[in-house]
Amino acid sequence: MTAPVFLVEEDSLTGVFPGTVFPLDGPEGRHAVSVRRLRVGEDIVLTDGAGTGAFGTVAAVEGKDRLDVAVTSVRAEPLPQPHITVVQALPKGDRGELAVETMTETGVDAIAPWSASRCVTQWKGERGLKALGKWRATAREAGKQSRRLRFPPVSDLLTTKQVSALLADAAFAAVLHEEGSSAPLATASLPQTGNIVLVVGPEGGVSPEELAAFAEAGAKPYRLGPSVLRTSTAGTAATALLLGRTGRWS
Repeated sequence: MTAPVFLVEEDSLTGVFPGTVFPLDGPEGRHAVSVRRLRVGEDIVLTDGAGTGAFGTVAAVEGKDRLDVAVTSVRAEPLPQPHITVVQALPKGDRGELAVETMTETGVDAIAPWSASRCVTQWKGERGLKALGKWRATAREAGKQSRRLRFPPVSDLLTTKQVSALLADAAFAAVLHEEGSSAPLATASLPQTGNIVLVVGPEGGVSPEELAAFAEAGAKPYRLGPSVLRTSTAGTAATALLLGRTGRWS
């Protein structure tokens, strides 16, 4: 079993090198000591979630919420190419968090929540901020669980106009759509570098007006297969397909 991953503050691993003793405290230290019950000599990984990882062993356990990590190696992961962003329309209930969790575990690079016209769920005011916070917390926890060093950022809620701008700047832009004329994503010509942006619509589908706006931005409709997936699982399946086809899983 690979070593557990714990998230530290941004830039806190700057200047850390083999031989450094790094203190892990606060909520992550408490989780390591009181929940995971790590003991001296056990392997552990620290990451800033932005691609840097410090690998080491537990050197000391102090109380219920702190341990010291003896760093043995430090690794910085380059930005993955091509970069995969999934624009996820807001699903009903907690299915949004499920989508974020499984896409993160699969390997998506960025997630952008989208307020599509046919979304039953709408993020407004404090409720919207709370929901966005849940998505971001889910991405962090899933990033740790899947032993990632680079966690996918979850952007602020996007409008259709903002999604169109994102698609216009992409090296490959696609909208998952079940209409008969959609080409299979499995046969699309994909770039080896740049940004791939994939739009996943809501339960009611992408509206004709949204499809037209996205087509004007350069996005074409694609389908995954003969069956129709839920909005909360389509992004995960598409991410896996893209990671395999671009060689990132090779």
